[in-house]
Amino acid sequence: MIVLLIAILSSSVIFVIFKLFSFYKIDVFQAIVFNYFTAFTCGVLLYGSEWNSAALTIGNWPYYMVICAILFISLFILMGLSSQRNGVAMTSTANKMSMAMSMLLMIFLYGEEITLLKIAGITLAFIGVLLVSFSKETSQAEKGAHWMLLVLFVGSGMLDFILNFVQKYELGVLTPSLFSAFGFGIAGCIGLLILIVQILKKKATFAFRNVAAGIILGIPNYFSIYLLMQSYSATGWTDSTVLAINNVAVVILSVLVGYFAFKESITSRKLIGLIVAISAIILIYFSGLKA
Repeated sequence: MIVLLIAILSSSVIFVIFKLFSFYKIDVFQAIVFNYFTAFTCGVLLYGSEWNSAALTIGNWPYYMVICAILFISLFILMGLSSQRNGVAMTSTANKMSMAMSMLLMIFLYGEEITLLKIAGITLAFIGVLLVSFSKETSQAEKGAHWMLLVLFVGSGMLDFILNFVQKYELGVLTPSLFSAFGFGIAGCIGLLILIVQILKKKATFAFRNVAAGIILGIPNYFSIYLLMQSYSATGWTDSTVLAINNVAVVILSVLVGYFAFKESITSRKLIGLIVAISAIILIYFSGLKA
């Protein structure tokens, strides 16, 4: 339980850091690139002693690691483009609702028991997230860019499920801590290549403050992924329950932090959404306890 709580807090801290970027004129993409290298460094420094050379011959984790790294960086780039074309509200909603895909995969592929309590909890979770995230801003969506929302929905859901699948079946003697670190390292290399091309084409200007921002972002980003992977085996709950509680709790905390720290308004729709989301967590928690 404590592991999942820290994972939720780490993800929520990322929200706060991104909000602060606008105040300090941080180039988000550059910060993301150096965030990946920071996350890689965190994993290696803290858990490098866990490396076992036998991991190279056990499991298919290297292939999944590359896939995850590509998803890390490509989904981020797509989120930025979609935010400009479709609006922030629609983009964030598509990203958060991706848990529908990963949860259904976990339920059916792992043979998890489906109960009325779980169905009710999942339904309330979706309704709560929609009420909290959706806004009138969505009416400004530009035609021809909706494909980005579909790709974000599918891609984010695939990433969540792959991380869970690897943790359960493919790591072998490799620990989740190092799998996360290596995945971030590859994502950082991909991002750095893109950044170099942008600088050479004079489409971006390098600034050291973006490196500092990336370091600050990278620490909670690493633990948000690593601890989520740990939570699947540490909580005693079903995998779909862990994922649902993590995602919905992050949405709730993000709204509360936005209200108290950044004076963002909480409309009656958002308030109802928060209540519904909290109710969903309670139902999902009791439905997901393993016998």
